[in-house]
Amino acid sequence: MTGARGVAWGDFEFVRGLVKRHAAISLDDSKRYLVAARLLPLARQHGMADVGRLVARLRSTPFGDLHVRAVEAIATTETSFLRDLHPFHALRDHVLPELVRRRRESRTLVIWSAACSSGQEPYSVAMLIREHFPQLLDWNLQILASDLSRPMVERGREGVYQQHEVNRGLPARWLIRHFTQDGGAWRAKPELRSMVRFFTHNVARDWSAVPPVDLLLLRNVLIYFDIDDRRRILARVRRHLRRDGYLLLGSAETTLNLDERFSRARIDRAVFYRPTEGSGA
Repeated sequence: MTGARGVAWGDFEFVRGLVKRHAAISLDDSKRYLVAARLLPLARQHGMADVGRLVARLRSTPFGDLHVRAVEAIATTETSFLRDLHPFHALRDHVLPELVRRRRESRTLVIWSAACSSGQEPYSVAMLIREHFPQLLDWNLQILASDLSRPMVERGREGVYQQHEVNRGLPARWLIRHFTQDGGAWRAKPELRSMVRFFTHNVARDWSAVPPVDLLLLRNVLIYFDIDDRRRILARVRRHLRRDGYLLLGSAETTLNLDERFSRARIDRAVFYRPTEGSGA
């Protein structure tokens, strides 16, 4: 039976295994409601009345685009502009000034917002740079933005956000300066969109296409993985983060007891992590 949470236990177990195999994301029993909520729109898009019929089709057909879309739907996470704010104050007042000083000879800076959902975080970084570090616009500046979900990556590239999305955390003066109204939505201006390069990427898989990074934002991502996958991801972070670079995790995340080759740095009211001596790219 389906039950109050909208998906039968057997179907939930199937989806849990599918997501674990293809995205390395671990879903505990409490996520049964999330699976039902995330997969119901996909089911209806394909003419199915409920999640049970969708899972039946997934079970009965070889792995293909529908399976990929189901995994992407489950993996999509919440985001907002200038989320939590304190890390952006630390970036403005301490982290970016230090990186500008350290990189002034090479005039190269690489920032990566990984698992960025629909792109509000990398655009927040881009706006912060335009507002406070305009000299970087003449540098070899790369702001990379990635997500597992192809629809989220496309949304980020388009840079179109609804009114309720820009109302969450985005100052009115930044909205007017960096976006144009597009019907009932707002579109990032071309000069802002051109600063960010979006691509599809699974943080639990191959990182070979990612260059060495000066600042990596990997916020509210590790919480979706089990202990072993967290350790593997942090090992990849160390191999791609420059020795004097910065890692920003979510407020409920840490490297403690996962990878001792990071040191913890409290900057104002935010916490960053840095490779210890002898580690890092």
